[in-house]
Amino acid sequence: MNFQEVIEQARGSLGSVCKACPICNGKACGNKIPGPGAKGVGDTAIRNYEKWQEIRVNMDTICGHEPADASLELFGKTFKYPFFAGPVGAINMHYGEKYNDVTYNNTLVKGCCDSGIAAFTGDGVNATVMQAACDAIGAVGGIGVPTVKPWNMELVKEKLELCKKAGCFAIAMDIDAAGLPFLKNMNPPAGSKTVEELSEIAKIAGVPFIVKGVMTVAGALKAKEAGAAGIVVSNHGGRVLDQCPATAEVLADIVDALKDSGMKIFVDGGIRTGVDVFKALAIGADAVIIARPFVTAVFGGAEKGVQAYVDKIGAELEDTMTMCGAKTLADITRDMVFMK
Repeated sequence: MNFQEVIEQARGSLGSVCKACPICNGKACGNKIPGPGAKGVGDTAIRNYEKWQEIRVNMDTICGHEPADASLELFGKTFKYPFFAGPVGAINMHYGEKYNDVTYNNTLVKGCCDSGIAAFTGDGVNATVMQAACDAIGAVGGIGVPTVKPWNMELVKEKLELCKKAGCFAIAMDIDAAGLPFLKNMNPPAGSKTVEELSEIAKIAGVPFIVKGVMTVAGALKAKEAGAAGIVVSNHGGRVLDQCPATAEVLADIVDALKDSGMKIFVDGGIRTGVDVFKALAIGADAVIIARPFVTAVFGGAEKGVQAYVDKIGAELEDTMTMCGAKTLADITRDMVFMK
């Protein structure tokens, strides 16, 4: 099964909004929520994609013949590739009835682990979502990253205990989810967190804690102050705040601000090919997260669909590395891309 076959099989089972487009660039879904669209005018997801396309790669084949090694060492684990599946929630609402949050995460986590990478899993109002995600991660030896919503602190602590029991190698919080209505209306209040609150969460986590949803240098430095082991440069796919810059536009400044800090930098938003992954790594990210296309992969082929997508992105990344003279991830440098 190749990914084109996965796309064809996914069509018709992804609800009324997602079209399983050959290129998931945000144009077909626009601002349609429920569905995979972006907030407001719907152009942030489109901008995420288009800004990666404006960055070009610099070819250099005057080099040796060694095969490219795209493996990544991260938080004591070795992964085949430096990209991960992103967290997606409310699967029934946004993508149709074929999967729900529980069955989707079960399939995604196993498919990613079998393919040599890991999945970030989503969270939800229903407590069974996080419990089932943690069970799925525990079943594959902790190879997964549960992503906890920024609930009130009491509920956050309950969720962290589930994550710890699963033996997860890292835990994330999508702090940008503060913009979601169900968090805004919680009592006690939920959503935005102070540096002190994030510091407490990082300590309770007991494993590397990743703050997802950082879009500014100031935010990155606050995450560092809180003791986060990593950040995800992310605007939540454009789903929480209209008119954000693209992640590709802010990544370099954040990378430069965190130089020599030891923090790991992930980035998501519109990354759709192995060439895009290479661009992100060249700018300075340690790894990449891809979300929406993995939904198509699961709906179109379950674990085999995930494998097909991972193989596609991995092969594209290795080919780009070879054509740009990089034999390992450590060889990828900013001068290998052309930015205006």
